[in-house]
Amino acid sequence: MEINIAGHRYPIKPGDFFLIPPGTNHYPSFLNHELPYRRFVLWISQDYCNQLLKISPSYVYMMQYVSTTKNYIFHNDVISFNSIQSMIFRLIEEIKNERFGKEAEVSLQLNSLLLHLNRLVYEKNHNKVKTTNKPLYLNICNYIADNLSGDLSLDCLEKEFYVNKFYIAHEFKNNIGISIHQYVTKKRLHACKDVILSNQSITKVFRLYGFNDYSTFYRAFKKEYGISPREYKEMYPSIDS
Repeated sequence: MEINIAGHRYPIKPGDFFLIPPGTNHYPSFLNHELPYRRFVLWISQDYCNQLLKISPSYVYMMQYVSTTKNYIFHNDVISFNSIQSMIFRLIEEIKNERFGKEAEVSLQLNSLLLHLNRLVYEKNHNKVKTTNKPLYLNICNYIADNLSGDLSLDCLEKEFYVNKFYIAHEFKNNIGISIHQYVTKKRLHACKDVILSNQSITKVFRLYGFNDYSTFYRAFKKEYGISPREYKEMYPSIDS
């Protein structure tokens, strides 16, 4: 599949998102009508953007970036895409239900999604910014967030940051309050919990986020949330229904 924006054709890959300003001509081109696809369309009014701008310029960074550069497409890896998708699913779920505080929660989740997208775009455009002035534990937190599927052992962190692993463990626990192992597990479980509500199988989800086998993932999930991964998935109706 491709999309034509302002006279230019862009091939689409899984996980891509586009930001198309008002009045910009665009239309999709289906290269294979037999392949299924899913897309989410979020329309944001100029008035709402102006409201967000009054709160913080961070909410409209990517709008200004697209307006200046005419770069409409943003590519994402699997981890980033799953994060975006899970936020969209939570927003859709909240819109569909009638729980107390629905209007406020929808607004919070929508703004959180927009800020998340702006942050992704900003960080991709400023990936050369040095982080040496940040405390070690914050740099480690950022590294963990970006590498949930990889090796996050103390030995690996020692090689990555050129700091003794025992010092890393001590500094991290002093500032965060839990061990690196506990922190990594919680972050991975939280990521898995979000993606479980999508159409991906639980088997793929736990492998994607660094759990080596299902039994380890199952025990950790049930200990953290009090229910099994499958019980959690069955608690919520399908977003597509």
